[in-house]
Amino acid sequence: QVQLVESGGGLVQAGGSLRLSCAASGRSFSGYVMAWFRQAPGKEREFVAAIGWSSSRTYYAGSVKGRFTISRDNAKSTLYLQMNGLKPEDTAVYYCAANLHGFVTDTISSRYDYWGQGTQVTVSS
Repeated sequence: QVQLVESGGGLVQAGGSLRLSCAASGRSFSGYVMAWFRQAPGKEREFVAAIGWSSSRTYYAGSVKGRFTISRDNAKSTLYLQMNGLKPEDTAVYYCAANLHGFVTDTISSRYDYWGQGTQVTVSS
């Protein structure tokens, strides 16, 4: 079992920055792929970014590449998403997810085994 709790969401103006955190507990954090997904109202949940267990590999959705940075601190069992240059279209609930047996290139939500409750990010224009 893995428990995930996100934090760091909020309201920010376009062009601003936010840093999301996801605290993990339960099974050894360093052993699996972690990712961020997001879901805007009326839309399907979409992949944002993923990171391998050793942080040596990362993978991003085209819409956030160059603006968002995913990272992890295995000693603190925490996943991060640094979001810069935010746009109104980034407004969504952001979820962290754990993939115990997959790959950093897994972008489909059904491949992920555990999910946090989500944190709201709102970008005003």
